Amino acid sequence: MKKAIFLDIDGTILDCLGGIPDITPNVKKRIRSLQSDGNYVFVATGRPYAFLSQAILDFGFDGFILTNGAHIIINGNTFYKDPIDKNFIKEATIEFEKRNIQYILEGELYSYMRDNCKEFYEFYDSIGISRKFLESNFNIDDVDTYKIEMLCHDKSSVDFCLSLIENNPHYDHFHSIDEKSFELYSKKNTKATAILKVLDHLNIPIENSYAFGDGKNDIEMLSTVGCGIAMGNADDDVKKYAKEVTDTVHNDGVAFGIEKYILS
Repeated sequence: MKKAIFLDIDGTILDCLGGIPDITPNVKKRIRSLQSDGNYVFVATGRPYAFLSQAILDFGFDGFILTNGAHIIINGNTFYKDPIDKNFIKEATIEFEKRNIQYILEGELYSYMRDNCKEFYEFYDSIGISRKFLESNFNIDDVDTYKIEMLCHDKSSVDFCLSLIENNPHYDHFHSIDEKSFELYSKKNTKATAILKVLDHLNIPIENSYAFGDGKNDIEMLSTVGCGIAMGNADDDVKKYAKEVTDTVHNDGVAFGIEKYILS
């Protein structure tokens, strides 16, 4: 019976800040082996479509789970999308602009950043993300948002972002204290809920599903699939939710895990 394999991007198949901006030849070879046997291989990432490299888009994946599960593409077509409430977005962005909080609205094809979000632009330039699908001139009413990223510069801004999340229990977040950055997304959409939708569509039993990941937003998918495989570079808090642990991204951990836990 066919299998479905779901791969996180950052820290799993790529490490853009650590010198792995593209999928390594060994990992590509193992993915092709899976597909040549009739199995499905999906990307499952917190990134929006706009933040996917052309190399990943052109590779030949069977689909993409994007923005932590709020947007699913199968065989080049949007299969599922669930944007965040537009009134919430409008109210939040008014406060962001008052408080000089940089923000990104991550959409279905395009993502949206004002011109003054210089640190965000510099960061995404530094990791090779094209500006092809980034728009700076936009009307909030015309934009569907699947995830928001925010960057704060002082404690009051951080406190505001934390209060925004605490006062809106429908949303979850990732917060990096050192970088004063946030990601905000709907609680009802995760990589795990998206995987279950994909498995149902493809008629693949959950015991024939596998996932590779390294981060907090991979925990649910690692504990939901038939065999969750944590990267060697994952935190111990992530590894405890996985059935297996493979090598690090720098040692072709995905290729090793495919060979050991799937192809064998």
